[in-house]
Amino acid sequence: MSSPGAVALVADDHELFRAAVSDLLKRDCGFTSVIEVGSLDEAMQVLGEHPEISLASFDLAMPGVGNATSLRSVREVFPKVRVVVVTGSGGREDILLALQAGLHGYVPKTLGISEIANAFRTVLAGSIYVPSAVTELPPQSAPPAVPVPARLPELTGKLTPRQQDVLRLIRCGRSNKEIAIALGLTENTVKVHANALYRALGVHNRYGAAHMADPA
Repeated sequence: MSSPGAVALVADDHELFRAAVSDLLKRDCGFTSVIEVGSLDEAMQVLGEHPEISLASFDLAMPGVGNATSLRSVREVFPKVRVVVVTGSGGREDILLALQAGLHGYVPKTLGISEIANAFRTVLAGSIYVPSAVTELPPQSAPPAVPVPARLPELTGKLTPRQQDVLRLIRCGRSNKEIAIALGLTENTVKVHANALYRALGVHNRYGAAHMADPA
């Protein structure tokens, strides 16, 4: 259970589901306040403005999130926040990506209300939650290595529209602050998108992203 006065964040583009999760967190997990948003950009804005947030729930299908890997940067920028995916997908690959990204829980929306509440309580208690069904699936063999493409049109297919915006401005030599102003975002949000696109492109920094994206 959370401590008195605790604040949570629910990020989901489905208004009714946001309200349901918000009520559950207040009723069953002890949160006094829950902030609701509909996109990753809004979530990053709120996390930057409210350092008291201790738990953040994200839907994978909402704007700005390509898969669980996109949320790794949320963990890096806000390391004290417990980050949970609550989504319609129960696929093994998505669950493994969430664990690899360092997220604290993966909760399928198909679970019952009591099960979802228990999942949140597990995460708040300091443990990692994944659905029990994942242990019943056969082991997944390692996927074959895929060579990194070297042309901008091919590369951008891996990125969300917002990540493409950030990449375009990185290639123009803009700083994170300048990109934030140009796109109407916070610097923290730009950092999240930048880190996610670096991983998608297989590079370590903005120089690598700009150089790889530059047509030969």
